[in-house]
Amino acid sequence: MMSITKISSYFLTFFSLIFTSFLWADEHVSYPITINHAFGTTVITHKPERVATVAWANHEVPLALGVVPVGFAAATFGDDNGDGVLPWVKARLDELHAKTPVLFDEGDGIDFEAVAATQPDVILAAYSGISRSDYETLSLIAPVVVYPDTPWSTDWRSMIRINSLGMGMPKEGETLISQIEQEIKSRAANYPELKGKTAMFITHLDPTDLSIMRFYTANDTRVKFFKDLGLASPGSVEKLSRSGQFSGESSIEQIDAFDDVDIFVTYGGIELLKPLEANPLMSKMKAVSHGSIVMLGGGVLATAANPTPLSITWVLDDYLEALAKAARKTQ
Repeated sequence: MMSITKISSYFLTFFSLIFTSFLWADEHVSYPITINHAFGTTVITHKPERVATVAWANHEVPLALGVVPVGFAAATFGDDNGDGVLPWVKARLDELHAKTPVLFDEGDGIDFEAVAATQPDVILAAYSGISRSDYETLSLIAPVVVYPDTPWSTDWRSMIRINSLGMGMPKEGETLISQIEQEIKSRAANYPELKGKTAMFITHLDPTDLSIMRFYTANDTRVKFFKDLGLASPGSVEKLSRSGQFSGESSIEQIDAFDDVDIFVTYGGIELLKPLEANPLMSKMKAVSHGSIVMLGGGVLATAANPTPLSITWVLDDYLEALAKAARKTQ
């Protein structure tokens, strides 16, 4: 449950954005807009009126800018009530007095027919893992905006910057970025214990098999977000991030290489603590032996650890407090 202070701050931020967007309108944008990306070039010839999005969280960009998409991907992870809409998205739709648009079921991949049925003028997918084949099929429907380099590695700023450009709203996108940055800066300042600490984000732990440690690399948005909060990515993780991929793995036999990790962040609950502490190798990891572990569970906090335009301000205080609690154990 959010505090009154958090709710007030959330709505104040986006009221300000709507006002600024209204002042700027579309007068500073000239067409065509050309966007280079991993699969080539997309050209936007005119101001899109109907915006659709696919993959995780891209719909939060138009929503934050006051535009309700004609369709977007249904949420699965962290969707506690099963309606396909995460709480910060529901709050924004309510603020805009909008009904929930068409939700695309992406459980088995992109539903191209459902996307086509919404008749979009543009399809946003700056943060995604879509394939070239997906891109080519979507391009038969409308111009598609995708990631610049590698799948699932577009940070929250770039997600906003690329998607807002595809909407013909680049200046509004920059304003949104600045507002979120200020919000992060002001709240993170309350947790000086995070400064200089290193954090490693483990993907998912299997307590029955801890022989392999799988983690998000420095290319992943979750890890990039650590820097926003005053944390650093340890050298051990940086070294294993040179492949450019968003995730990696290491044998537990190499656990000594991660002695530079102060805080251990992962999904799952406290039921994972005992297997970690009981494992003869894993227990040697400094973050584990100190108990400097953040267990995100599988709900809202876990979902928002992957920063997105609307989730950041919604759950930031809770995330900072969880990280700070772990950081204090390293003292």
